[in-house]
Amino acid sequence: MRVSQRVKKILDNYDSDSPGTKANIARMLATGRLAGTGKMVILPVDQGFEHGPARSFAPNPAGYDPAYHAQLAVDAGLNAYASVLGMIEAVADEYAAQIPLILKMNSSNSLSRAKEAPSQAITASVDDAVRLGCAAIGYTIYPGSDLAFDMIEDLRDLIAEAKAKGLAAVVWSYPRGGSLSKEGELAIDIGAYAAHIAALVGAHVIKVKLPSDFLEQPEAKKVYEKQGIDISTQAARVRHVMQAAFNGKRIVVFSGGAMKGADAVYQDAQDILDGGGNGQIIGRNTFQRPREQALEMLDKIIGIFLGKVRHGEVAKAAE
Repeated sequence: MRVSQRVKKILDNYDSDSPGTKANIARMLATGRLAGTGKMVILPVDQGFEHGPARSFAPNPAGYDPAYHAQLAVDAGLNAYASVLGMIEAVADEYAAQIPLILKMNSSNSLSRAKEAPSQAITASVDDAVRLGCAAIGYTIYPGSDLAFDMIEDLRDLIAEAKAKGLAAVVWSYPRGGSLSKEGELAIDIGAYAAHIAALVGAHVIKVKLPSDFLEQPEAKKVYEKQGIDISTQAARVRHVMQAAFNGKRIVVFSGGAMKGADAVYQDAQDILDGGGNGQIIGRNTFQRPREQALEMLDKIIGIFLGKVRHGEVAKAAE
């Protein structure tokens, strides 16, 4: 594993961490076609828990096989593959040495009732991650949920254990629940707040959704307007989220979200790059497509992050 000067500079932002943890952060940054650039594209496949098998994999039935996703991540030249315990156990023996694995530690499901107090069950342990050769643990928090404090306390304990055992921590920070409006879940003030909370609790890599220009909190809206914070474009909003993540001193990757058109996916990648984000964590928009289409999409996304092509050229080629 060759660590570039760019990666070394990023690692300097984690100076309180052990050599083991920093080595695992470096593993993710030094793997795949984006190795050494400070950019990351990660494939997450935890949707079977969240949405059920048919909603997740029926559009591309090959995805029912856990090995399909790990091989897709390897063949596409991605930085890491993230999934839940059973999926990681099914592939770790073959793939742990080929690509960094992230063990998603908690999950929800669409059968539960939780509007004001959404939460997730802890479904794996840090020792599972060590046993399976993972580079990192992953965990979701729901800022805004009536159960958010419980989730954050559990996360803090898990991060402390992961760091003690030389692993990195990836935090999905998804605002929902409580008094948040549906529009507020993607509001820029809420999204930046969610990234900041993840950084404060000790995350090494933060996963958030791309925010809209909506402002949810009246008191925050006053500050945004008074200070003239630019939220006019998606790239500007990415830049603001990076500010909230310790002024860019924490790695932030942005979610691909639900299945959408290829042009929108490429625009997201371009805006993340232009806004100074570290990359994308993109699942359904790739694995729900046939394999060759998924590989083509990931190739173009990586091309954008490498600066080899801008979105306008990608869009034209996709027509």
